[in-house]
Order: sequence, then structure tokens, then C-alpha cells
Amino acid sequence: MTSSFGMPIALISGLVFGVLLWFMSPLKVVVLIVAMVIGLNLLRRPLLGLLLFGLIANFLPYSTINVGVRTTVSELLILVIWACVLFQGIFEGTTQARKGGTTERYVLALILFSAFPFVVGQVMVQAQGNGVANWVRWMANVSLIFLAMRLLRDEGARESMVQALLFGALAMLMLSLPIFLAERSAVALNPLLTKLGYATLEEVIGDTSGAVFLRMGSPWIHPNTLGGAMALLLPLAFCYGITRIGWRRLLGLSVGVTGIIALLLSGSRGALLSLGVVLIWLAIRRVPYTGRLLMCGIAFSALLVLSYPPLQDRVIAMFDVSDASTSMRFTEYSNFPRAMATYPLGIGFKVEPPVPGTDLHGISNLWLNIVYKLGLPGMFLFIAATWSWWRETRPSGKRTDLTADNAVWLGTTSGLMAALFSGIFDHYFSFQPVLVGLFWLMIGLNLLESRRLRSGAPMLSENASPHLS
Repeated sequence: MTSSFGMPIALISGLVFGVLLWFMSPLKVVVLIVAMVIGLNLLRRPLLGLLLFGLIANFLPYSTINVGVRTTVSELLILVIWACVLFQGIFEGTTQARKGGTTERYVLALILFSAFPFVVGQVMVQAQGNGVANWVRWMANVSLIFLAMRLLRDEGARESMVQALLFGALAMLMLSLPIFLAERSAVALNPLLTKLGYATLEEVIGDTSGAVFLRMGSPWIHPNTLGGAMALLLPLAFCYGITRIGWRRLLGLSVGVTGIIALLLSGSRGALLSLGVVLIWLAIRRVPYTGRLLMCGIAFSALLVLSYPPLQDRVIAMFDVSDASTSMRFTEYSNFPRAMATYPLGIGFKVEPPVPGTDLHGISNLWLNIVYKLGLPGMFLFIAATWSWWRETRPSGKRTDLTADNAVWLGTTSGLMAALFSGIFDHYFSFQPVLVGLFWLMIGLNLLESRRLRSGAPMLSENASPHLS
């Protein structure tokens, strides 16, 4: 914010808060002053807001606030960041038109196209739900790729973003693990989460009985969602920790080790299998330390399984086709063609599948869930965006070295691959609040790092970049 605004703002603020002291308690006035200070800093540096999102979205992703409609703090923060960016562009002239890549154009097309199934769903779906609020929240989450492109242009900002993501994840794990290890219950964390703004916790986690009850609870609420978050972030944590020194190494490896424990205790089969596949892919590409991580991970996992009987049952269930969760997956797939025939243009954003009052089922698949909500064109646009991302960021050659220079690129690439592979088994990276935002934020971060690495060696062709070979 330019200095010309400083004196008027100071005078107006002093007058306003002086008057408020006559009508409000000193504590409330102090809270308002702190909020104003934070707001003014965000207006001056929207990057701080994005870093705060990375911290909160991993620590307390579903803590909510009521601003006319109830929304998560994380998603409200995205809208605040956009407001600050627009403020700078209007009043300070800092907006600079930059040519986006093919991936950004496909994502923009996906956002614009979503208006069509949104309108269709508002008309065709006869159910209670706030379609407008849900649509705005989803667009805000997806728009994080554009905030990343705007606010994370320099390498220092991207380094800070990675640290914010890891600090948030570490805080979440340090909150969840001790309570679960002491209580051995998925709902042991619920009273604390309720105090932290999880207003509809009972509705969301109402199925915490039987096998789910014995899996680890966390601020991500459902164990499968926790597994998805860990699949997305753990590769970045390990790549960052291995290649850094000092407290940064400690941060990355702490998230990596505790994240593995949380992932195993969550019992998320899709996330575990996805990370295993990505580790094998990295080992085939002869990435340093991958073989050791794979062997240590197997040994540590075996030790944890042997010491925790409920985890043994969960591992057995992974290979049992008669397991209730597995049976439900087959039922969903067999009924999906009927859901497509009933809603060929998608159900939009008013409700989540299945539509209440029908005998249809939902679908635990990332791409088919997009078909369910946005129709076939929406799925094709999503595939086009992710394929364009992969074409731009994929490694070349037969070997990939892990260095301090390419750690963020390799970590985000691996995490995003794990997230997409897990989409075969679950749908949390399609429309799950906050988790979708982290996915597209990581896409933006990965593209920026990929472009930096490739432009760093202009004398060589793109496919022969020494950073990626």
C-alpha cells in the first residue's frame, strides 16, 4: 500500500476506534484492531494471505465462520486474497498482464463451463441446498492456481509457501496423533474440533462406528480425506527435508515421518496404494533415496501393523472383496450408468451425489464424480487441464536426480501423481472443499518450478534440461 494512504487511514482508524470504545468492551475493540492490522497487511502484501491459507488449510481445514452463509475460514481467506489483489490492481496499478500457459487456459475454461451445469442443477435438482454458495466456494478453490501464478513468481515466495504448507501439516499431525494414540478413537478429537469452529461435525462424521471408529480422526474429519491430504503432501515433505539443512530439514522430515504414521492409522487404502505406486515409479527413475525410503517404509509399516491389531484388520480388508466398503464401490459403479442417464447434464452444485429422494448412488471415483456434477464436457476439460500440466512438467530422460534445486518440483510432481492415482479409488480431489484448493495450489506451484528449471538452461533443449534429467 502506498504511503499516501497511511496518514488518512491512521486518522480515520483512531477516530473510529475511539468512538467504538464508548459502545464496546475494550477486549472487542482490541480484537477489531488486530483484525484491521491483519487486513491492512494483506492489502499491502496479498502473499501473506496465501501463506496463511497454506497454514490454515492444512491445520484446521474445515473450521468454519458464518458470514451470512457458513463457510470455512480457508475458503473465505481465498476470497479475501482476491479482494486484496484487485484492490492493488485498481488503486496501485500493480496488475500486470501475463500470458498464461495452456494448463491455465484449460482451467479457466473449466471454471467458465461450470456455469452451465450450475444453472441446470438449480432447475433440475429438486432438493434443499445452497447451489450458489457451493459453486462460488468451488470456483474459489480452483482459482488458487491463478493466485499461485500471480503471487508466487519469485523463488523466495515459493519457498515460503512450501514452509507454510508443511508447518500447517505438522500442527495438524501434532494435534491429532497424541489424542488418537491415547484414546484409540476416531471421535476423540471431536470435542476439541467443535470448539475450533467445526459446527456440523456430527453430520459429517456420523458414520464413525465399527471399522471407521477405530481409524484415526483428524481436522480433516474423515480418515479417507486425511489419507488424500497425506498422499498429496508427503512426497513434498520428504523431498524438501532430504535436500535442506537445519530447521528446514527437521521440518520436512518431521512431517514425512509423522505423516506416514497418520496415513497408516487412517487406513486409507487408496492413498496408501497411490503413494506405493509413486514410490515404485521414483525407484524406476533411480531417484536417490527412493529405494531406502521404500524399504524403511515397508519395515516401519510392518512394525506398526504388528503392534496395532485394528490396523491388521484394515490391511486384511484391503484384499477382501467381500469387505463392505469394497462391495459398496462395486455397487456404485454398476449403478453409475443409470445416474448418468437420469442427469446427463450433471447435477450441478446444489447437493452432493447422490441426489436426495432418489434411489441412485454416489461414485467413489475422481473423474466419474466430475461427470456426475458437471457432465461429460466437464470431465473432458478436467482431463485436458491435468494432461496439459503433465506434458509441461513431466521429467525427461531415464533418470531423475534429487537436488536442492529441483526438490520442490519433484515433490509436488510426485504428490500430484499420487493424488490423481488415488482418484481411481475415491473422489476427494474433485469437489471436496479445501482439499481441491490445495490440489490446484500445488499445480500452480509445480508449474512455476518446472518453468523456472527449464528456463535456467537456455543453451539446451527443453527435454535435455540438466535439472530434470
